[in-house]
Amino acid sequence: MLTLSSLHIYPIKGIAGIALASARVEPRGLQGDRRWMLIDENDQFISQRELPAMSQFNAVADGAGWRISTAGQLPALPPLLLQTPTAAERVLATVWSDTVSAIVAPEPVNAWFSRALAQPVRAVFMDAEARRPVDRDYGRASDEVSFADGFPLLIANTASLADLNARIGESLTMARFRPNLVLSGAEAWTEDGWQRLRIGDIEIDLVKPCARCQVTTLDPATGQMHGRQEPLRTLAKFRKDAGKVMFAVNAIARGSGPLQAGMPVTVLA
Repeated sequence: MLTLSSLHIYPIKGIAGIALASARVEPRGLQGDRRWMLIDENDQFISQRELPAMSQFNAVADGAGWRISTAGQLPALPPLLLQTPTAAERVLATVWSDTVSAIVAPEPVNAWFSRALAQPVRAVFMDAEARRPVDRDYGRASDEVSFADGFPLLIANTASLADLNARIGESLTMARFRPNLVLSGAEAWTEDGWQRLRIGDIEIDLVKPCARCQVTTLDPATGQMHGRQEPLRTLAKFRKDAGKVMFAVNAIARGSGPLQAGMPVTVLA
């Protein structure tokens, strides 16, 4: 039986993920997923692509906010309480080709992240006023996305990872691929043919395979790059399309509501 085996969010774009027993689906994705982002002095987003050490930021829920701590190669700093900013300062932050009006975090927050990363950065928050539409080639005019790379949800299949690991000859974790919803009980790579799923009361459109980058070659626990450029090296042998390497599927939920690990999943199309 196809089931939702785990749910994951990434409170700040690029930092370590959090596994949840349950989560609420909202129009922009899972509640709390990538509503925060770090930007450089040119208001461009930064991620593990430029700064692999970002994987060493960890977040835990703390009331209405997040308590952020450092690990690994990041300096040992007192934990930071990251709360929804109330200040009126906004900035036009750029994430890929999109520009989003976001709220700037207070200066002590920005100073903490700048010290941790040894370069000037600011944290910005996507509030209700911010708007970032999904690529119209793959979604409806009303579809929106958080600071995720392009779509509200990313869905992965445990059997596909198992097949990939068998080809590589080692056990890489799903954390390298940073999915939101992980499904179990299907054959490897069958997600390529899915168009629509139902989990609980929520239907989900699978709109586009996810092209992968060098972030997948970083060990989530250490931020160190894989010595043989895995899993990209192996994926490129059998999962390449139009010059891009694919793993997992981008998706858009049609409705809001709760999801819980262990829920059955129905393939509608």
